[in-house]
Amino acid sequence: MSIESDTAVSVRADVVSDIVCPWCYIGKRRLEAATRLNPGIKVDINWRPYFLNPWIPREGIDRKTYLETKFGSVERYAAIAQRVAAAAAQEGLTYGSDKISRQPNTLDCHRIIRWASGVTDPGRVKQRLMDLYFAEGADLTDPNVLVKAADDCGMDGDEVRRLLATDTDVKLIEGEAEAAKEAGIDGVPCFIFGGSIVVTGAQSPEHLASAIERAAAQPARKRA
Repeated sequence: MSIESDTAVSVRADVVSDIVCPWCYIGKRRLEAATRLNPGIKVDINWRPYFLNPWIPREGIDRKTYLETKFGSVERYAAIAQRVAAAAAQEGLTYGSDKISRQPNTLDCHRIIRWASGVTDPGRVKQRLMDLYFAEGADLTDPNVLVKAADDCGMDGDEVRRLLATDTDVKLIEGEAEAAKEAGIDGVPCFIFGGSIVVTGAQSPEHLASAIERAAAQPARKRA
């Protein structure tokens, strides 16, 4: 069922996710599909930071070391990677885990997404960073890669490079990510519609669309 009305209905969607989370990559695409299932509802998406691997240093670590540390071995992760790749392919996405050689800390990625607000679509920047990482195996610890991604999305590359060399918004991003965990979010992606309806995981577009509908049906004061 979809909502059709002459009066525009708006729903806020807070999406807590991380750039290097493959299910966040898939979940983003499914959310976009969900918004098209209810054309009468305008979904205002706010991308919220989360650190899937907060223990990784700012300079990142070797991907093999990461897989051995988190999953026990590269081989053990291979079966998981196959399932993720299949799910990604169903959404028209590429998950080339074999191309990834460096596991990054994503603090700087989240900073760039924040800086995109008011300049370009933060979701576009987030998608570009995810595509670079999952489809191309790009090193997201490399400032040149980050600056080029920002520039490709309409941001001022020189300004982004300058800001990356500072601590601008570091504490803010770290605080938001920590607040998400303190609120009980221990799995991502996590979608919060209308401030109260929570959906965890890369659920189907239909499931997400249903949650959006329920949020839209709430009193206006609850949707704000």
